[in-house]
Amino acid sequence: MAEPESTVINTDVKQKDPSEALVIAVTTRAIFNLEEEHQLYLEKGKEEYVRHQQANQDKPLPPGTAFAFIQAAQYVNKKILESNPAEKGLFDILVLSNNSPEGGVRIINSARHYGLEISKFCFVSDEDSTQYLKSHRVKLFLSADRTDVCNALRRGVSAALVFQQEVQAPSTPLRVAFDGDAVLFSDETDQVFREQGLEGAMQYERAMEAVPIGEGPMKAFAMHLGKIRKKFSQEESPIRTYLVTARSGRDMGIRAIKTLREWGLAIDEAFFMDGAPKGPILAQIQPHIFFDDGLHNIQGAQDVGVPSAWVPSCC
Repeated sequence: MAEPESTVINTDVKQKDPSEALVIAVTTRAIFNLEEEHQLYLEKGKEEYVRHQQANQDKPLPPGTAFAFIQAAQYVNKKILESNPAEKGLFDILVLSNNSPEGGVRIINSARHYGLEISKFCFVSDEDSTQYLKSHRVKLFLSADRTDVCNALRRGVSAALVFQQEVQAPSTPLRVAFDGDAVLFSDETDQVFREQGLEGAMQYERAMEAVPIGEGPMKAFAMHLGKIRKKFSQEESPIRTYLVTARSGRDMGIRAIKTLREWGLAIDEAFFMDGAPKGPILAQIQPHIFFDDGLHNIQGAQDVGVPSAWVPSCC
């Protein structure tokens, strides 16, 4: 598919090779706090919204939920290039927006103000902007719109819904936390749990212990993240990854660990919570982003100030 009609190449930053890079697409409402502007759009329409953005084009937007995550990815790029200036396996960030280019000047100016290395700004008038994700080789899509996220997941792109919140995560190193079932892994065990209860799920896991769990919607992104992480020794890596799962370690942890080993996906730390709240552990880890399919876990993460992204399994 052709590039969107209004793609602005950011000449301030060196362009990445999308065939080698880990391409992350974020919507404007994911990376910046545009809640007031979005409310204006809903109440008074597109023309008034564009007028407001044009009038405030030199006023930087405040950071949004995914802002610190993008900053930390940028830090990883810096560390990679310090060790190998010719390296092409970098993070590549693009902004995808349903807004017109006329209202997008403020977005570009805001990115420039914060020194964000956004390679492209895509202003798409189509109702479904996710049709352009594959042409840009996007490996992760973050949006504040559930329909966009579901469309991306249907297209086979790792995607999650971010909720606007105040974020003060430190910038380094990049820390990413994943839930297990229905996120990194498929929801096969969840289905057994719903049909047969906890005892049935544990019996299923014991019977299937030697068989890797199916792939979940975030597996592809996690594998690309792991590929970048392997460029460094564990001690020097600017990336740390975590598994924070409701599974119990005693009864259901072995299969999860064996699956990660089978995939060749190294995880720095794994927490088997046995159904306990995840908030306290997440508060200790302080990830730049936490992916989970349970809204109660997302709420728990938000309660302790952790940027979180919901991976809906009910699209």
